[in-house]
Amino acid sequence: MPELRKDPIIGRWVIISTDRAKRPTDFVRDRITNKGGFCPFCYGNEAKTPPEVLAYRPGQNGNQSLRDTPGWTVRVVPNKFPALGIEGNLNRQAEGMFDKMNGLGAHEVIIETPDHNATLEQMPEKRIEDVLWAFRDRILDLKQDKRFKYILIFKNHGESAGASLEHSHAQLIALPILPKHVLEELEGAKQYYIYKERCVFCDIVRQELDNGLRVVAENDEMLTVAPFAPRFPFETWILPKRHESGFENSSSRVYESLAKAIKTLLQKADLVLDNPAYNLVLHTSPLQEAQNDHYHWHIEFMPKLTKTAGFEWGTGFYINPTPPEEAARFLREANVEMPAMATR
Repeated sequence: MPELRKDPIIGRWVIISTDRAKRPTDFVRDRITNKGGFCPFCYGNEAKTPPEVLAYRPGQNGNQSLRDTPGWTVRVVPNKFPALGIEGNLNRQAEGMFDKMNGLGAHEVIIETPDHNATLEQMPEKRIEDVLWAFRDRILDLKQDKRFKYILIFKNHGESAGASLEHSHAQLIALPILPKHVLEELEGAKQYYIYKERCVFCDIVRQELDNGLRVVAENDEMLTVAPFAPRFPFETWILPKRHESGFENSSSRVYESLAKAIKTLLQKADLVLDNPAYNLVLHTSPLQEAQNDHYHWHIEFMPKLTKTAGFEWGTGFYINPTPPEEAARFLREANVEMPAMATR
């Protein structure tokens, strides 16, 4: 029988439609193919992007004369077609009953590898960790600009997930306002903390480790789990086992473990779901509230297996044809080389 499940953080309901239950092979998905052609993110094409704002060049000790040249492992550049502009001020205005302001913000591209054909899960763990350090360094730099209130970092993999270029990359957008979805999650976590004096995400980590039904993988610092009320089939979260509200405040040990967790999850998803398009999103605390007791940064992975349609738009409910316990089992049992499970 179908189930209605309530997300414990924001109170959103989802329908787990067991009558429509689908195995991984039942989904119709767009195949990811390499179309070839010119790529501005490739080695040797550094002049074809805006000037870099950050790059890691091993052994070159930050030599500024080498900017915008080959030799990098991770490179961050402003988006050539930004959603928001970094110059100016907000200039808040009213237009009758309506509010508007200037489209102020920062929009950057994190080029994860110089190899056009490498995907994130194919990269060595150390190279994935470097990408995470680039996330951290850009957050720390941009949070000095008091115009910005929130930084969203996300990865679109595959055309159906929104990627316009094949070369493996992530994006960063700094915003002068807190997005509605972020506010809902923050407020839900805060109300849970006020009522129970515990972080809701920490409680999720403890409960999922105790029952194991929705655990996909774990290592010393990170837990990978199918959430209790997932919006999408095979939606998966990666959470730190220890409380930390701001991603940029995490330790090197956490970034090392997170790199392993991301690689393991993406490899498992490739095996189970046949190289799906996906979105990977970092959820973290607002810039000026990066340390608190109620919120817990995490990463959400959403493969593109179904489409949002009229019912979802009309109600805010999501219909998910795959119970998270089944999704977790398929992913957990996928045989990939991975670090040994931590003992409890």
